[in-house]
Amino acid sequence: MSALTARCVGLLVAAVVLLGAGFRFAYPELTLLGAAAGIAVGYAVLTAAWRPRLEVSRSADPDRVARGEPAAMTLTVRNAGRLRAASLVAEDRCGDRAVPVPLLRLRPGRDTTVRYDVPTSRRGVVAVGPLRVTRRDPLGLVALARSYGAPVPVWVYPRVHPLNAVPTGAGRSLDGRVDRVPHGSITFDSLREYVVGDELRRVHWRTSARVGELMVRENVDTSLPRLVVLLDNRSGAHPGRVDGVAESFESACEAAASVLVAAYREGLPVVLLLVAAEPAGPPARDGTVATGDEMAGGAGARGPLDRLAAVVLADDGDLRPATARLRRERLGDTLVFLTGPGGRDDLGAVGALRAAYPSVVVGVFGAAEPAPSGAAGLVVIDAADGAAFAAEWDGVRRW
Repeated sequence: MSALTARCVGLLVAAVVLLGAGFRFAYPELTLLGAAAGIAVGYAVLTAAWRPRLEVSRSADPDRVARGEPAAMTLTVRNAGRLRAASLVAEDRCGDRAVPVPLLRLRPGRDTTVRYDVPTSRRGVVAVGPLRVTRRDPLGLVALARSYGAPVPVWVYPRVHPLNAVPTGAGRSLDGRVDRVPHGSITFDSLREYVVGDELRRVHWRTSARVGELMVRENVDTSLPRLVVLLDNRSGAHPGRVDGVAESFESACEAAASVLVAAYREGLPVVLLLVAAEPAGPPARDGTVATGDEMAGGAGARGPLDRLAAVVLADDGDLRPATARLRRERLGDTLVFLTGPGGRDDLGAVGALRAAYPSVVVGVFGAAEPAPSGAAGLVVIDAADGAAFAAEWDGVRRW
């Protein structure tokens, strides 16, 4: 993007006026001054239009952190040109702030490295980049800005508080404990291709003969408890905002992340749902069931924690579509509803789901007054923040 400075505009006007007056009234001095002004503008345009060959690479260390944890970005800029050294004014975009990057006398084939901290005080996806390089002429007449390098996201997760207790669910293992191994029971789930090490007694011979390759029965343990986490992301449920941040919503996100990590640690199936529809953007992922790889947050994965990092408050204020889906699909046996002070009026609608979910736990954050004990037959946890929720969660004696 190019920009003509006020000095350049004034010089162009002066050049036109001087050239016109010089030719009109036959004053060679005025013509000479006008031509000099025009030449200066042309030189400025040619100088600023020179495009340096820069190669930009960046890496985040780490690229996924919890809120408040340190994260750093390493930016490397290399002059890929062969003839000219680059002396440029550059700045890197890091969220909503600009980080100056010195590029003085960067010789051909050389590179420079800049390392700076990424702000992680707020949950979200911090977009870092692209590098913005501004090229100016020596006279300060023209400024031309170009972007280099693709932006890199840094995912700032909610804080995770350790939960020692997990719901046991409506169904239990025959030996009196929750089976941590989800596969290998007598309940048929699906068919998959044979891999070395599978027991031959699990081969489904009829299907194998039909498809031409060995197919193995995949069985699951139906006694495992299934957790459903319903995060209330409606703006009406979290009315108090400071600088655009609702602390009650941030606490609810911390509680949701804590439950997800605890379920993954115990090897339990878990589903993360939002009350309001998600806006289009980077957090989208097909499906809502958290698998082990997703919860591990490996490179390139967009699991529930990535989703929690990117979720924002929405204006949709109706809880009925979410409760209707929960009642219709029966996604689990333990429902965890996390809301703010504005969601206390909806506890009755959530309590009506007890026919489909034997255990319903409600977390209310930032409310001035505690919810009535045992309201609508629910286990209600009133908490000021995520840490208080974790302490109250471990103290629950019934699910």
